[in-house]
Order: sequence, then C-alpha cells, then structure tokens
Amino acid sequence: MDDLCMHTLPDDVAALKALCAMLMARSAAVGTLESKLAERELHIAEMAAEVVRLKKLLYGPRADRLSSANEIAQMLLEFAQQLEARPVDPAALPDGQPAPADPADTRRVGAAQRKGSGSGRGGRRRIADLAHLPVTRHEHDLTEEQKACPCCGECRSHIGIDESWQIEYIPGHFERIHHIRHTYACSLCDFEGDGAQIATAAKSRETAPVEKGMAGPGLLAYAVTSKFADYLPLYRLENIFARNGLSMSRSTLSVWCRDVAEIAMPLYRLMCGRVRASGVVATDDTTMPLLERGRKTARKARMWIYAGDAQHPYNVFDFTPSRSRDGPTKFLDEYQGTLLADAYGGYDGIVAGNSMTRAGCWAHARRKFVDAERSEPRVAAEAVSLIGMLFEIERRLKDATPAERALGRERESRPVIAALKDRLLRWKSELLPRHAMRSAVGYALNQWEPLTVFLADPNVPIHNNLAEQEMKRQALNRKNSLFVGNERGGETAAILSTLTSSCRRHAVDPQVYLTQLLVNLPGIGEEYLGDWLPDVWKARQAGRG
Repeated sequence: MDDLCMHTLPDDVAALKALCAMLMARSAAVGTLESKLAERELHIAEMAAEVVRLKKLLYGPRADRLSSANEIAQMLLEFAQQLEARPVDPAALPDGQPAPADPADTRRVGAAQRKGSGSGRGGRRRIADLAHLPVTRHEHDLTEEQKACPCCGECRSHIGIDESWQIEYIPGHFERIHHIRHTYACSLCDFEGDGAQIATAAKSRETAPVEKGMAGPGLLAYAVTSKFADYLPLYRLENIFARNGLSMSRSTLSVWCRDVAEIAMPLYRLMCGRVRASGVVATDDTTMPLLERGRKTARKARMWIYAGDAQHPYNVFDFTPSRSRDGPTKFLDEYQGTLLADAYGGYDGIVAGNSMTRAGCWAHARRKFVDAERSEPRVAAEAVSLIGMLFEIERRLKDATPAERALGRERESRPVIAALKDRLLRWKSELLPRHAMRSAVGYALNQWEPLTVFLADPNVPIHNNLAEQEMKRQALNRKNSLFVGNERGGETAAILSTLTSSCRRHAVDPQVYLTQLLVNLPGIGEEYLGDWLPDVWKARQAGRG
C-alpha cells in the first residue's frame, strides 16, 4: 500500500495533508516502539548485571577480581597441563639430557615420597616447628626372651635406637574444685555474752571472678572464646560440654557471657576512650537480628565497629537497635579526627555536625567496577588496573615513615589519581545514565573528595579493609547464632567481641588473656586498668618470658 501511495499521490491538498499526517503518526509510532525496545534491552542488561552480582555474592569468590582475569589464568593453567601431558621425543632433546619419566611413573614416585613425608629433611623441619609442644616419652624394648639370639642363644648387645614422632590430641576435661572455708568462733566471748565473734575464711579472688558463681575463670574464658572468637553458637557448646561429662544449658552459658561482659565493662569503656583519641578511626556496620516480644520476625539491629589507629590499636564494637546515625553520633561525640568509612549517607550528617574529616575507601570503589564488569569489560579492566596501581604503591610504602609515605603518595599516587579522574569524566559522558557501569563511575566521582583525603594525610589508609574484615567475622557469628535475644544481649556481644577482636589484632590467645583478666580484673582500681589492655598485657608477658 505504501508503494501504491508513492506512485499515485492524490492531487487534492486535503488528501495530501491527511496522507502526510498518517505517515508522520506511523513514523512517531515506530520511534516510540524503538525507544521502548531500547529501554527494554537496557532493563534486561541491568537485570543480567544484577543476577551476576547476586551470583557472585552467593557463590563467587570474595576477592574483588575481574572474571576476565580469572578466565585468562584458567586458560594458561589448562595450556600448561596439556603441554606437560604431551609426549617428548628423545631425539629432540639436547645431547646428554635424559628423557623424562612416564607421567604415571612420576605420579607413583610422588605418592611414594608423600607416603614417607614424616621422615627426611621435611619431617625434621616439621618436628622443629613443633618443639614448643610438651613431650611424653614412650620406650619400646624387647623382652628378655626376644633379646636372646635365635641362632646361638646368647643375649644380643644394644647397638642403637630408632626414633619416630607422633602428634596426639588429649581432649580437655572438666574438674570439680572443692572449696572448704574454715569458720572460727571465740568461745570465751561467747561465754561472757559478747558474741561468738565468728569469722569465716574468704575465697581468694582467683577462684571466684563471679560472686557465688559456679564457673571458674578458665571455664568462663573458654565459653567466651568459643562463642566470640571461634563463633560456636551456645547450643553447640552445650553439646560439646555434654560429651565431656558436663550437662550445662545454653541459658546458663548465656548468663556466664553476660557476667564476663559486666566484669570487663570498665576495660571496654577505657578502650572506647582510647579509640576516640585516634587520629584516624575506621568504621563499618552490619545487621544483627534482634528478637523483640510481640514481633513475628527479628528486628534489624546493627553492630558497628570503630577501629583505632596504630597508636590506639583496639577494635571496639557498639550495638544499636537501628542503623540511624544516632549510634555513630553518640559514639563519636566531640571526635575531631578522620573517619574512614564507606559511602553510607548517615556519615555525612555525623561529619557535618562535628569537626571531622571524611575519608573514603578505594576497595569499595573498586568493587563497584568489578560488579559491573559484564556491562562494560573494557572500562572495568582499565579502572581496576588504575586502582590496583594505588594499592601496589601502598604495599611498597607499608613500612615507611609518615613523611616518606606522604612523599611517595605525592610522587606516585597523585598522577594515578589525576589519570583516573580524567577517565571517569570521559566514561561519564560516554555511558547512558542508567548504564550499570555509569553507576560505578558515579559512585567514584560522588565520593571523590573523601577518596582523595589520603593524599593530604599520610596516616589515612586508602581502604577500610580492617573494619570490613572484622565485620565479616560478625557475619559468621550471626550465621551461626542467628540473632541476639534482647538489647542487653547485643551489648554483651559488643563488649566480648571488642575483647576477642582486639586480641586477634595483637596475636594474643584470647583463652589465656581472658582467664588472667577474670582472675585479676574484679576489684582492680581504675589506675591499673591500662595494664590489662591486650597489647600492654602482651608486652608484659613477653618481658616476663
């Protein structure tokens, strides 16, 4: 019909106008359809990118690496395996070089070597590494009948020994400690009517960290370490105790944890004060489900971390019923240093209300590009490469002094930052507003001022990984324990997580530390609290050794 209209146009003006109007309407409809198709394709691309992101979150590696790099590495690995499996022509080898053994023979030799791995130089090295373990000596000797020579009957002479080592695990056990407190009275005063003047010997502080409590300091420390350092839920700990002969309900274990938290409260407050004295505080948060009466589902409370700098090396946790900025505002009241955090908008109000500097995290910025890689691999590869250069510079400057770090950042990091910003602005102009990669570009540009704070302050890290790593450990605790029963339980979790996390930061055994802490902390004066900070305690223990 269109061809017919083109060859037989009407002479009437009104008819021509009607024909033009029809064609224009059809053209507009086609344009609208094309626009809808383009929008639908963009929506499909966004959904595909979101599916990829969720799959990576659930099943993928946690490291922020581009999938294209992983694919190249896998191809190289497969190529090397194929190359190794190819037969080698002995005639093609240089003179004097023996032909390689058959792969099957090589595998058999490797298996034979692994079978005897307890002996030889590698075995001796492992024995030396285990020299700190206690040794129980077992001697195996021949009987008198076996010592007799089967040939002539004479007693054979001792000519040497054959030594081997074995590692054994002796399960822990519970003990009952029977405390007997002697009581004395004055019979003469009692006879004279002045009263018997009765006195009973008190328990030593070492035996009773909790007044009238059944659990000793070692048992309390073990329960806290299992729950907040090894992330065992209390119902599993209840089963472990039962297997070792102690029937103890999880509700009792929960009360024990609360008792320890109350004892450690003064030390926790001291650590909070030390962290607030830091020049740089790194923070992050994660959900912590909170049960409430009258609600069918758990409430999404929050657990926050505030990690101090190198001069105040403590990881302090704080529990709040919600994610509102009231929690950080209260904890960071009157703080005037640098707050290192992600792009959570609540921090803007906290910084604005105080004399604080906001620093951003380049690990978060890099993650945005990795998540959007499928939508624009070329942009993702270039952005991740430039951000990787910043991390490489920081690795080289890890042990430098602040002055050396400032100079290195000015010489090496600033040019990389300038080049990255030029590319971000170019990508922003090239990409459509709703493009997945445009979101990553926008994140970096919106956070540009916080992200570049590290150039002016050598004490500011370029990432928030320390706080994020501790939040991942909280996620393990949440996965195993599911929720906290009330706000008091959340406070207990914050205090005990502070102690165990700070121990981990200083490579301190929390079981040993908490046992000594519970023995000595009750009744101690405030002037001596600083002696029981994990790093100070560790230095004191090293001095005694």
